[in-house]
Amino acid sequence: MPSLDQRDLEELSQIRRDLHAHPELAFKEERTAAIVASKLAEYGCEVACGLAKTAVVGTLRSGSARRAIGLRADMDALPIEEQNDFAHRSTVAGAMHACGHDGHTTILLGAAKHLARTRRFDGAVHFIFQPAEEGFAGAKALIAEGLFEKFPCDAVFALHNRPGIPLGAIATRAGPLLAASDRWDIRIEARGTHAGYPHLGTDPFIVAAEIALALQTVASRNLDPLDAAVVSIGFIRGGSAYNVIPDAVHIGGTVRSFKNEVRDLVETRISEIARAIAAAHGASAKVDYRRGYPATVNHPAETEFALSAAEEICGGEGVLRDFAPSMGSEDFSYMLARCPGAMVWLGNGEGREGAFLHNARYDFNDGAIPFGVGFFVRLAERFLAP
Repeated sequence: MPSLDQRDLEELSQIRRDLHAHPELAFKEERTAAIVASKLAEYGCEVACGLAKTAVVGTLRSGSARRAIGLRADMDALPIEEQNDFAHRSTVAGAMHACGHDGHTTILLGAAKHLARTRRFDGAVHFIFQPAEEGFAGAKALIAEGLFEKFPCDAVFALHNRPGIPLGAIATRAGPLLAASDRWDIRIEARGTHAGYPHLGTDPFIVAAEIALALQTVASRNLDPLDAAVVSIGFIRGGSAYNVIPDAVHIGGTVRSFKNEVRDLVETRISEIARAIAAAHGASAKVDYRRGYPATVNHPAETEFALSAAEEICGGEGVLRDFAPSMGSEDFSYMLARCPGAMVWLGNGEGREGAFLHNARYDFNDGAIPFGVGFFVRLAERFLAP
């Protein structure tokens, strides 16, 4: 564990709670970015702002080696109305840190402060504070604007807190850790009529109901049972009156998968099923399938390196290897597609009132801060060992 004294931990906890109280949504993280830039400058880092609107990259150099490591944290909050009543609850209506990015940002600042103080490494550490992870692909925007050209990295690492994993534990696996995340819309066009005379029209709700049931056969009957995919409907919208069968119904949902070939098959089958069922009823269906974040795939060598560093912080019993993949998604996937690296789960304990990520009662556990800081510090010191 790095030499974080009680004063350091109290300062980091205060930063984390201040960030929690002032959440900012995707590409609007101006206050957060200003705090990050100010702290990095205070620690003696080179500071670059402005990439992807609100990103901040701090760089520490020591020695003469040309090797470099990237450490990434996300900064944005979610459009959720917080239901907690503690002193640091969100002061912004309709926004809260329900995924722990306030904790991730704080941990990376803590690592920067410690590494700046000790400088037991030979090379460069790039502290990447990224905006817009929650659905707006801030990592993709950062890369498109030259992140790895301006700040070349031999490897890049990230962590994400996870309720349910014990405090003081770190978990990950080589290969897919999180799923690809896609969205789709099916718009059914039929023929509306009076609800008392359904035979005079074509009911889009019947079409929608059959499509909804048939979509569940994609995973159960079209995929190899050893592969994994989730096809979920998020909404079915249509109609405005009790006694009117409408002309149209809109279905929307998400697909989660790990393999590109599975992704391709699911996209094809959703379109085939929707159009065929609609046609069988004399209606039509337009399908819009939009690919989102790719799967987050950890590189084997870097994963083993991360696990080895984690053992120094958490002990052998606190490192969970070959952790089961998650159907959540992460835009760190874009960075891993460009640069070797790995993401790990950082234990957040049972969570306040058992709340999981993206819950209105979630709160990051400040007790995880020293373990996250220690992990990032060990990664940098070992990767850039003199």
